[in-house]
Amino acid sequence: MKIHEYARYDAVGIRDLIRAGEVTADEVEATARQALEAANARVNGLALPLFSPALAHAADGPLSGVPFLIKDHGPVAEGVPFTLGSRALPGVVAWRDTDLMTRFRAAGLVTLGLTTVPELCVSFATEPLRYGPARNPWDLDRGVGGSSGGAAALVAAGAVPVAHASDGAGSIRVPASCCGLVGLKPSRGRITPGPDAGEPILGMSYEFALTRTVRDAAHLLDAVQGPGIGDKYTAPPPRRAYAEEIGADPGRLRVAVTTEAWAGTPVDPEVAAAAIRVGRVLEQAGHTVAEASPVVDWEAVMRAWVCEAVAIAATLLLAPRIPDESRMEAVSRRFLAAAREYSGLDMLAAFDAQNRVSRSVGAFFAEYDLLITPTLGRLPAPHGTLRFDDPGHTLTSWLESLAEYGPFTPVFNVTGSPAISLPLAHSENGLPIGVQIVAAYGREDLLFRIAAHLEQAMPWKERVPPVFAGNL
Repeated sequence: MKIHEYARYDAVGIRDLIRAGEVTADEVEATARQALEAANARVNGLALPLFSPALAHAADGPLSGVPFLIKDHGPVAEGVPFTLGSRALPGVVAWRDTDLMTRFRAAGLVTLGLTTVPELCVSFATEPLRYGPARNPWDLDRGVGGSSGGAAALVAAGAVPVAHASDGAGSIRVPASCCGLVGLKPSRGRITPGPDAGEPILGMSYEFALTRTVRDAAHLLDAVQGPGIGDKYTAPPPRRAYAEEIGADPGRLRVAVTTEAWAGTPVDPEVAAAAIRVGRVLEQAGHTVAEASPVVDWEAVMRAWVCEAVAIAATLLLAPRIPDESRMEAVSRRFLAAAREYSGLDMLAAFDAQNRVSRSVGAFFAEYDLLITPTLGRLPAPHGTLRFDDPGHTLTSWLESLAEYGPFTPVFNVTGSPAISLPLAHSENGLPIGVQIVAAYGREDLLFRIAAHLEQAMPWKERVPPVFAGNL
């Protein structure tokens, strides 16, 4: 199998080739390794050399033989060291798989490597001092978003069709927007956080993946969704397989569109126009579309977001050995200082804020089926725009800088609503623009139906970045 052939297939396409006997899983893996080496030399998305051999996996899973990567955001896979993108963590070896990793293995995914993240995974730019910046395949001078930035760079570059990602404030959807990918943040409780977490980062962090096609996201969610043993709570089970929603009639939907950022920050006109255009396409398809927005108390969102940031830092303070702060970047040190000062009353106030935001957004989805927004407020930013190692930042000023760049995503981490970013537009200078679609809690099925329709109506398959494995 040649790299230019491999890079054009999505995960389901590769699986089907293997099942049909047109190529072997070993041949796919060999080609994927070549593609990863070639693409990574340009985009810098790998945190470690490729695993040799690949991590053990089932031979008869629903995605057997599909190349895959995991994210350096914490203990994921047994025996694999993680650093959280920090020079202060030399590489702590995970002593067991997460439940999600067990499901990735059971699905037959061939895990070949570990992808880069910003330090502590708390930035919308993947530019850690430990690894250097991950570079955008569409423009190497621009960032890939964060925190799942290395994953996004390598999927967009055609090195793998799918990669593990996680989302604490937009960390799946923001890189998807920057790199022209499909990025689904599932509903809270859709994917088990077990066995070592009951409510990751106070219920505001979610794990899944980045893909190039909607059908890949649907098939993968079918493979990994569902409760784990002892989960604190779970999302309602799907009515049928998510893969069956691809091509299904969504019915006539009530769709709201807004391009006004709840943070009050400006939105790039090209980015806003993309969301408006999606609304028009849906209106032409027979849906009822209106300009409308949920009532969002942004101060409450920020209070919950600060609490989430403190919870991330607290995991380090509770570790058997606290990392050497002198080797951490400036904002990380601010996070640790804030965690030491945070009180139980502050935590209760944050939970109250989370509840207020969730109730108001939930009320909105009693009136509308879908909400359309931009994913980011701007085009993918040049490297260095977000300054994680700037000692002038406070915890609050750092989060405010993220809100200026990505004001539309954090709300739905607070509420638990499912949200997907789709690569439905490009700027005049050829940069991808993501459009976010949000549904009521538990309604990933509706997101897949409308996403599949938009994938046909506003196709992106033939758009590939200048740095693409098939061309290297």
